[in-house]
Amino acid sequence: MFDRPKPSEIPAKPGAYLFRDRHGKVIYVGKAKSLRSRVSSYFGVGLHPRTAAMVDTARTVEWIITESEVAALMLEYSLIKEHRPRFNVKLVDDKSYPYLAITRSHDWPRAMVMRGKKRKGNEYFGPYAHTYAIRKTLDQLLRTFPVRTCSNAMFERQKAQNRPCLLFHIEKCSGPCIGEVTTPEYDTMVDGLAAFLSGDTEGVNADLEAQMWEASERQEFELAARYRDRIEDVRRAMLRQEVVTEKPEDFDLIAFHGDELESAFQVLNIRRGRVVGRRGTVVDRVEELTDPELMGRIVRQLYGDDRPPREVLVSLAPDEAELLEEWLAGLRGSLVSLRVPQRGAKRRLMETTSANAAEAFARHRLSRQKDHNARAKALRSLQEELGLSEPPLRIEAYDISTLQGTNTVASMVVLEDGVARRNDYRRFKIRTVKGQDDFAAMEETIRRRFKAYLRERDKPVSEQGKFSYPPGLVLIDGGAGQLGRAVKVLDELGLDVPAIGLAKKMEEVYLPGRPEPIRIPRDAEALYLLQQVRDEAHRFAVTYHRQLRSKSMVDSILDDVPGVGAKRKRDLLRRFGSLKKMRAATVEDLSEVVPGSVAGDLYAALHT
Repeated sequence: MFDRPKPSEIPAKPGAYLFRDRHGKVIYVGKAKSLRSRVSSYFGVGLHPRTAAMVDTARTVEWIITESEVAALMLEYSLIKEHRPRFNVKLVDDKSYPYLAITRSHDWPRAMVMRGKKRKGNEYFGPYAHTYAIRKTLDQLLRTFPVRTCSNAMFERQKAQNRPCLLFHIEKCSGPCIGEVTTPEYDTMVDGLAAFLSGDTEGVNADLEAQMWEASERQEFELAARYRDRIEDVRRAMLRQEVVTEKPEDFDLIAFHGDELESAFQVLNIRRGRVVGRRGTVVDRVEELTDPELMGRIVRQLYGDDRPPREVLVSLAPDEAELLEEWLAGLRGSLVSLRVPQRGAKRRLMETTSANAAEAFARHRLSRQKDHNARAKALRSLQEELGLSEPPLRIEAYDISTLQGTNTVASMVVLEDGVARRNDYRRFKIRTVKGQDDFAAMEETIRRRFKAYLRERDKPVSEQGKFSYPPGLVLIDGGAGQLGRAVKVLDELGLDVPAIGLAKKMEEVYLPGRPEPIRIPRDAEALYLLQQVRDEAHRFAVTYHRQLRSKSMVDSILDDVPGVGAKRKRDLLRRFGSLKKMRAATVEDLSEVVPGSVAGDLYAALHT
């Protein structure tokens, strides 16, 4: 039952509010100019079906007062980022777009391709649509700006050996590991690379041409020829950056196309008149939002962690545009224009971006797995087939992987709203079971997972960890035996969590307390969903088992080689990655990691 606050208890001030479900998990975050009027509106009549579904799931609401509406907007962004509520609009495209990063925090900064969460101390350029595009651009620039691209481990190894790698010999690294370049000279190279990637191509070209003519006047013609070649490399890299405006302007273009369930967004980053980054993503419209409101939400998500350009162009005006402009100006430290282009080149660019968004949305709708209606239908079908009281919005699947009782492991994978939630995946190395006993291994896995849940459940919400949220359904990869062990543990712990088993042979579903399995029709969405999460649990378990088995094989071989201790073992694995690649290496390759006297013994051991 919802613990509804009285209107008089809610402050009529700006702030952010959070709805929580019966487990204390945040399911929706919003912000308001007046918390009292906004929060009270959720308890009226005639709510949109999506809003009504959120209120029905919620049990409590709380709020945080801020000094202004801009501060409320900033707080709302940080809370959504922290809790990722399931009823808030979010970017559901799993693709992690590649960036080119310069690790400014290092003594000798490194240029590298990075994905995922941005890290403090790095300077990022992009995002790029494809990894090959960014690698090709970087490869063409390394002769002009020969900064290091090697890993920290390789840098330290070459430094200890006082011997540069191949990139130094082909003039794609300036050799900081062996002291071939001073810190000021290296910093100049790094700044030049950053300037080019930021769009300042004219300045880079001008500097290279000036250096070329100076070398020529000094009659250092070989050096002048090198500068000429570098200018050509820069010119080729410039061709990969599409020119879209005559003036060297900085702005972003944002457009979307969709329906009442989902929308595809396209974003182009223009710096000094050139396209330096592009991104396409899909938004699941789980909130009741108009198109202007949706545009406003996406603008917040795009610039919450990134400094916006001077101008942000959108395909339609967002709601609260003046408030967003004020927020963006605070992030940038100067005025930001947020507007819809009405004429000229920018208007034509926006039309192209909008057309790209429409095409991306058409492609996305062909994808069955990400179709909102298909997911909802599958969850309702599963509820009916299993006789559950509500659709299982969170499904956890478990599987065991072993080879004749060695390196036994278990996996836990998670589906929320029919979509894989990879951040919640967990792996278990079985501790108490000796030999091959899948039943006992499953019992240990379920016991460890749900004992951890009970410990987390009693903590304050702010201190809860990775096992704090219970599933709506537990799926065991196996028949009645494995399911029986899981149900036994759940009963001992006093937990009312539905559990089923799915046997691979006949795709039969085992339910607790029933001697005979049930068969879900082969064409049912419910069976497809169960197979999907079961197969993912199997893949995750097998992958982990292979990693441990490979590591144990490496350990068993390397432990017998004189001169190979724990540190050298780590260095070998870091350098070659696997036993197979280590065996394919020559003695000379091995001697780059370990001393030559040890490399011969190691080579012999690997090939015995």
